[in-house]
Amino acid sequence: MEGNKTKSRALLVFGAPCSGKTTFAEKFAKKFGLAYYNLEELKAENNFSFENILLILSLIARTGQTIIFEGCLKTENERAEIRKLLVKNGYEPTLIWIQTDVATIRMRLKQRYKSVSKAKEIYEKEVDTIEAPTDTERPIILSGKHTFETQSKHVIIGLSEL
Repeated sequence: MEGNKTKSRALLVFGAPCSGKTTFAEKFAKKFGLAYYNLEELKAENNFSFENILLILSLIARTGQTIIFEGCLKTENERAEIRKLLVKNGYEPTLIWIQTDVATIRMRLKQRYKSVSKAKEIYEKEVDTIEAPTDTERPIILSGKHTFETQSKHVIIGLSEL
């Protein structure tokens, strides 16, 4: 008898800048007592390469705890590399895509940077580099304009259907 071995979960949150990724990920982690890591921040603060991030992820994955990640997920290849590493370490990764309309993103960028030109620069630089998830990635899609309670219910339902 093999027993009841359940896989640990890894939630991978991505979307455009100012779409609501960080707000959702931090609140979700706090509500459910999950470890939360902002990989993009970690990469920028330490001048890490993507390979460094993968190494750190492999160390985090050894814990077996349910985790929520944000950042370093803009392209299908980045997401595939991270999912592959997590699966290899016994995780069941789930992609969560936060979608927000362009007008809201631009407004939030202007508020964050307090500069129209800086907001435009960030928008043009970042948004063009994000690749939408493919059907095979089977993302849970959230609106960045819904309340956290609505978003979290949607994620719980999505996770139960996997």
